[in-house]
Amino acid sequence: MKNKQTVADDAAEMIPSESHEEQENEAPSKAKRSKPEDAGGEESVYHPVKLSRSDLYKPPSAEELNQLKEAESLFHCSLLKMQMEELLKEVALSERKKQQIDSFIQTVTKLIQTVPESPEVEVSDLSWLSSEVKVPFLLVPKATKGKFHMVPPASVDLIGSYPLGTCTKPRIRVDLAVTIPADVLHPKDVVNQRYPRKRALYLAGLAQYLASSSEIGTMRYSCLHGNRLRPVLLLTPPDSSSFTVNVHACPPPGFFKPSRFHPQKNNIRTEWYTGLQNSQSEGTEPPTPHYNSSVLGDLLPRPHLQFLSAVGSQCSAFADGVALLKVWLRQRELDQGTGCFNGFLASMLLAYLLNSRRISNSMTAYQLLRNSLNFLASTDLTVNGISLAKDPDSSAPSMEEFHNVFQVVFVDPSGHLNMCADMTACTYKQLQHEASVSMQFWDNPTVDGFHSLLMTPKPMIRTSDHVFQLCELVKLQSSCKKLDLLSELMDHSGNYVHTVLPFILSLLQQGLGQRISLLTHSLSPDPEWSVESEAPKHKAQPPLCFGLLLKPELAASVLERGPPADSPKSAEFRQLWGSRSELRRFQDGAITEAVLWDGKSMCQKRLVPRQIITHLLQLHADIPESAIRYVGALLDDVIKTGSEVPSTGEEESLLVVQSYDDLSRKLWRLEGLPLSITAVQGAHPALRYTQVFPPVPLKMDYSFFDKEKTSRSLVPKEGKPCPAYITPITVICHMEGSGKWPHDRLAIRHIRTAFHIRMGELLKKHHNYTCKPCPTHLDVWKDGLVFRIQVAYHREPQVLRESVNAEGLLVVRDNEEAQALEMATNHKPILTSTLHGLQQEHPCFGAVCRLAKRWLGAQLFSEDITEDTADLLVASLFLQPAPFTPPGSPQVGFLRFLHLLASFDWRNNPLIVNLNNQLAVSDYTEIKNDFMASRESLPVMFIATPKEMKQSMWTKKGPTVQMLQRVVMVAAESLKLLEHQLMDSNQTQDVRVVMRPPLDAYDVLIQLNPKQVPLLVQAVDPPTVTFSRGAIAGSAAQTGGALPVVDYNPVTLYLAELREAFGDLALFFCDPHGGTVIAVLWKPKAFMPTPFKTSQLSARSVEVTGDEAKTIPNVEAILEDFCVMGKGLIKSVEARTEKWSF
Repeated sequence: MKNKQTVADDAAEMIPSESHEEQENEAPSKAKRSKPEDAGGEESVYHPVKLSRSDLYKPPSAEELNQLKEAESLFHCSLLKMQMEELLKEVALSERKKQQIDSFIQTVTKLIQTVPESPEVEVSDLSWLSSEVKVPFLLVPKATKGKFHMVPPASVDLIGSYPLGTCTKPRIRVDLAVTIPADVLHPKDVVNQRYPRKRALYLAGLAQYLASSSEIGTMRYSCLHGNRLRPVLLLTPPDSSSFTVNVHACPPPGFFKPSRFHPQKNNIRTEWYTGLQNSQSEGTEPPTPHYNSSVLGDLLPRPHLQFLSAVGSQCSAFADGVALLKVWLRQRELDQGTGCFNGFLASMLLAYLLNSRRISNSMTAYQLLRNSLNFLASTDLTVNGISLAKDPDSSAPSMEEFHNVFQVVFVDPSGHLNMCADMTACTYKQLQHEASVSMQFWDNPTVDGFHSLLMTPKPMIRTSDHVFQLCELVKLQSSCKKLDLLSELMDHSGNYVHTVLPFILSLLQQGLGQRISLLTHSLSPDPEWSVESEAPKHKAQPPLCFGLLLKPELAASVLERGPPADSPKSAEFRQLWGSRSELRRFQDGAITEAVLWDGKSMCQKRLVPRQIITHLLQLHADIPESAIRYVGALLDDVIKTGSEVPSTGEEESLLVVQSYDDLSRKLWRLEGLPLSITAVQGAHPALRYTQVFPPVPLKMDYSFFDKEKTSRSLVPKEGKPCPAYITPITVICHMEGSGKWPHDRLAIRHIRTAFHIRMGELLKKHHNYTCKPCPTHLDVWKDGLVFRIQVAYHREPQVLRESVNAEGLLVVRDNEEAQALEMATNHKPILTSTLHGLQQEHPCFGAVCRLAKRWLGAQLFSEDITEDTADLLVASLFLQPAPFTPPGSPQVGFLRFLHLLASFDWRNNPLIVNLNNQLAVSDYTEIKNDFMASRESLPVMFIATPKEMKQSMWTKKGPTVQMLQRVVMVAAESLKLLEHQLMDSNQTQDVRVVMRPPLDAYDVLIQLNPKQVPLLVQAVDPPTVTFSRGAIAGSAAQTGGALPVVDYNPVTLYLAELREAFGDLALFFCDPHGGTVIAVLWKPKAFMPTPFKTSQLSARSVEVTGDEAKTIPNVEAILEDFCVMGKGLIKSVEARTEKWSF
């Protein structure tokens, strides 16, 4: 488990504690096994513990039987149980760490108890504080009534997770409650922020005193869960920063009456807050439920600790259950920040489930986690809150009163405090959604539940289909004015960000409606600042991020159809959409309100949610478009084509598929063939929507070409640039079996050639298509596209495997030729039709494949990870997305593709792509067992599909171990860079940076002449100068006429020649999509001197040392050969290293 990603953010922090734990555990085990040294002083000898016969064969105890039964019934396998146990050991605090914490706590407690007294002053008078320590509070309004003086605390107690035993690594926080003496406070301090300000002053006084002590390391301020009314003082020991002590200032127990904090009561006066004279009496003041719960929260930490200790003591696995739940929340970024579901709430949730008998005290940690997630998935606390109060007093609010003012309700044991007061309904819905997704894949034995559940981080950018940020948070002040939220702003003590957030969320939820399945938002991180600095302003926090989980079938709709014109709801619809709403008449005769969004191509329609969000926020919340940063389709630019209507390939792919369907129908109807056609199958990526740049229908510019008389083909004139590359779209045409088919391989080829000629004649005769038959295929020029039809005979691969030996016996041996034919005529067409089906189910599948393959090509990996392999890798993201949902946008799919490449354990696991859901659980087991049994002989990247479970035919030829390592490394770096750039608004927005390959690792760079690179316009950085290549795109495509030059790409042909001539000496890399550089990497073994042989003198020079003659590669001659072979195509050859001179 240690070689996998750990739960810890900082592995370095965890390693020492692991080793200490091992050392601590080693000592007792040695003591048990050691034999006492005898008088001779011999070294102790270890012996295994001897068991008596009765001990050896005694039946298992009840506890052991229970463990065996649990491993069998609860876990898919005993491995999951062991993984959980290992994880718990990993996050638990070692004894050594606990000793360090206890020692530091004692030191801090002693220091705090000796705080000197200060004279009594007005709360607003800060003269007693030194200038080096600031008050951790935003003093808005500036003044409030009350007196304050510094005195030693009434008591210092441990609270929170550490005394409870639920504190976990890596973020070790120990909470210390310092009780402010009663004479510092006044019973009326609950009003107008007097108590929170005194609390902040008390912390500042402690900070001033502790600053002089050498026994304290660093001191910083923070806020409890981002609540500015509840600052805390963070202390770390001088010799370590592996844990932090949070010092909380609290009032004495029972000092304030809980009834004073009823959610309907007001404790912030409008006149004091606004500074304006107000005639309102106290009874008509608006309630301040959030302020009330902030103050009330300070009264209850000790009762909460007592309650949880009592519950935890009855359930042995309580601490472990909380630890697992905390890890689960941490991986989903739900455990920190304002309105989070933190470890305290996780503990309270388990306590609620134990108290309500939903789980029993004898359950294991695994069962506690499972039942907690099941409860969260099935219970909506935004509608039906839950309470831990068994018999609350009469002054406690009712559930209905809590629901009226808070979005999520979970009441503490006192019955007065809603512990989820700051949580938004969207955060709880996200929690519910995550629990529901977890439960779905937990029960799926084909998914690695442990890794998906507890080990895979889910950052927003990789979880949500679209993300947008509100960057200039100061603009939310005007939103408060526009929405008239003064009373809510008072309740949140001036924090306009959290005041306006619920209103923005409900507005977006209303506007996006059926287009999204989930709306999430980032939780503002707890601010941290130095004790010498003023408290940061509200606008200083990072941008607010929002995530959308789209419904693919509805998200891209350009029409928002509203109620009929005479409906009472039409006014509400017009109020929501403003000037964008207009009356429209539809084909069914209905006249309704409707909003029409802009969008012609699919890539524009995918951004309809962006138009909705910017319009609604501008209209209702006064947030300008400039303050919104939408990160939904920034990566689309890399595969975008077309200037007037930009497209990412969906429309072009559809045209190709429609043209193919038409050709397929015409082939089926052909009459006059000696045998009938049994199947017509596409075998080209364009027919499954995954071609990076799909073929575009072209019209030829005849002035560019000369017509070649005999074949009626168009040949470019002298001196012209390389003509436009025309992709042949492969179509496999299976002919029926017949006894007349020959059994000789050569004769079969001749028959196929005859079919090609006959088929061409018939297509020309009936449909006037220009056809060019060849021995291996028939090229058909149709609709400005070229279809390459290959006739196939189902028994031909078998004939290729058969041969007659010297004795006249028939021998059947598999060979590469038969495998290649089977791949081309059988496997590829099946894969194409299967992935075409996947595209129909998931509309963005093709776009994700195009992005993935564009990256592979740009990083020079397309020769190692082929098109088919890349498509299968992307298909796995849609078929087994756990712990995510299937990607709903190209961008999120591409990020997950990079994560898959970078994090999958290729050495120890097969990647199983369950196409069409054909694999059963037993098949998964069989694949894994076969894989482990013959791992050494299998490809380094192993991909199993229903049709190919044992050999991974798609990756047989590549990548090699070294290339896969490089792919993994570059994918990890690209992912890190890209996620950082997409989420950080301060970064320069250039997503193409991940498409530019690092060329430092290569030995020779062959620069190509752009004029002769036919796909130059597809380059990552498109050229400023373009060349006319004899084709007019976008005009009406043609069917008849002369056949243009097909499948002519000098770069590909040159690469093939280089690999054939020098493949034993070097590796050659090039971006197939308009790359103008060929990178060459020498093979180290090729430069070892070899004994002289006349048969091996190609590109080698002879060195004679004494009697021995050896040969080494002649690099200068090889570089010269590069130039000679690529004359006219090559611009320059640059040798970058001197590796050959060893």
